[in-house]
Amino acid sequence: MSLTEQAQVGNFYRGRAKDYIELHDQVQTSVSLLDNLESFLSTFQKDLAAVAGQISELQDRSKDIDNRLKSRKKIERPLSSLLSEITIPPSLASTILDTNVGEPWIDAIMDFERRLNTSKARSRVKAARDLGEVIEGLRIVAATKLRVFFLALFQPIRGSVTTNMQVIQTSVLLKYGPLFAFLQRQAPPVATELQRAYVGAARLYYETGFRRYARSLGVIKARTVEKFESLVNIHSEASINLERLQHAKINGPGATLAYMADDKAHKDHVEALLRSLLLVFMDNATAEYTFVSTFFTSQTALPPAEPQAPVPPSAVLSPDGTFSELRSPSGSDDFGARQPLSSTTPGLGGFVSFVAKSKEEQATIDAIWKQVMDPVMEYCTAFVRSMLDPIPQAIPLLTMIRLAEDIVAEIQKRHCPPAETYVFGLSLQMWPVFQKGMTEHIDGVKKLAEGTSSGYFGRSSTTTDAMICGQYVVFFNSFVFLTDSEADNMIFSNLLRLRQEVAKLIIRHTGQGNDTLAKAKEQSKIYGILLQGLSKGTQHTAHLKLQQEIAHWAYLEEETKRKIVSAGQSRR
Repeated sequence: MSLTEQAQVGNFYRGRAKDYIELHDQVQTSVSLLDNLESFLSTFQKDLAAVAGQISELQDRSKDIDNRLKSRKKIERPLSSLLSEITIPPSLASTILDTNVGEPWIDAIMDFERRLNTSKARSRVKAARDLGEVIEGLRIVAATKLRVFFLALFQPIRGSVTTNMQVIQTSVLLKYGPLFAFLQRQAPPVATELQRAYVGAARLYYETGFRRYARSLGVIKARTVEKFESLVNIHSEASINLERLQHAKINGPGATLAYMADDKAHKDHVEALLRSLLLVFMDNATAEYTFVSTFFTSQTALPPAEPQAPVPPSAVLSPDGTFSELRSPSGSDDFGARQPLSSTTPGLGGFVSFVAKSKEEQATIDAIWKQVMDPVMEYCTAFVRSMLDPIPQAIPLLTMIRLAEDIVAEIQKRHCPPAETYVFGLSLQMWPVFQKGMTEHIDGVKKLAEGTSSGYFGRSSTTTDAMICGQYVVFFNSFVFLTDSEADNMIFSNLLRLRQEVAKLIIRHTGQGNDTLAKAKEQSKIYGILLQGLSKGTQHTAHLKLQQEIAHWAYLEEETKRKIVSAGQSRR
């Protein structure tokens, strides 16, 4: 390059030196800024790394919190349920502490007992232990108030014999049965005390009522004295008394009421009086057994609350010894309209169905019932003994035996084993007396047939034979009426022995003399009396034993007619 060109170039750069300097300064400034930016970015990167670490830590903490939340949600319901079960709401505590026992207590006590049981079961939980003293205090308060409450309910039974026992049992005591069950489970000593208090009150109640009623029946009984007479000495009309035989069944004539004893003109036969007494005993005994087996049955677990509709009582005996309700459900005064109760509707009008019980429970119930009813059974036993000594007539006695058997069958339906056993025992006491009476009847006819009884042939023989045969017919027809089973050996074996002696008596009496035709006619006449009486005696004409009896005497009559025809032909 030439000098000129160099000079031009030099001038060019010199002319632009200021720009280059400014550019250089700008470059220097940019470099400085870039250095600062590099330093800032380096610091930012460090800060960003720190923030990323914190975010990661927060994420881990968030996951931990989320897991803890899920765990707490899982136990939220059980914990809430536990707290609600072991804690006592203020309203429940106020009910127990500040109110008198009444219907609201039934639900309250059941709720309290559930909380009490839960608290005992959760004794390992600190909260439950902390509440234990409070709950125990409420339990003691509840037991104390319930004791006073039930003793007050028992007081009318003990204090006045005009109290309607069955109304108290069905409308009051059974309604508060859950409260007594609470005491059985949570305060056994208090429940035992109340049980003894009830037994004492009920025993006094029934003892007073039955003593008065049995005494009234005894007064009526004393007005009609029926002495035992051997069949050969009975001179009353030889006709079957169906009205008296009706007393052999539960569904029969109206019962004798206690106030009737005040009427000095009122009289009743002994079987009517026994029927009244046993009906009263049956209704009250079965009703009491049903109540005892329902109210005092131990309940080891808290049962679910179930509504219990009140049921009207079906009692027969009022506390003053009279029949307080002797009507059928329709209001009829006919005692025969009373509907027998089935095994699922016992005693108190069917308020409970029986369930299977263990032997221990059954023994406990029987023991309580016997403690209550022992005086009643003593009065009934004494009354029965007074009827059996002296020996009653055979037909009324058999009527009473059949009545006892019918009572036993009805009590069995109502499921009252101790009462069933007791009445069955009464019937067993009557059978030997009946057998003794029948033996005397048979021996009396036998003595006449053998001619060892004085005074027989001094009277009109025909009249005496007719009377004896008439009474025999009454015996047979009455026994058939009272005996449904054709296989009753006790009854029909005695009748067979009596028939044999009557037949011997007829043959011995008509066998006197030498006139064969007259003897045959006399026998035929007596056989005709027997057949007529047997055929018209009762409505039980289809009874096998009656048919056999008629066939027997018809055969003898036919044989006698043949003798008459033969004797008449020989005379010709």
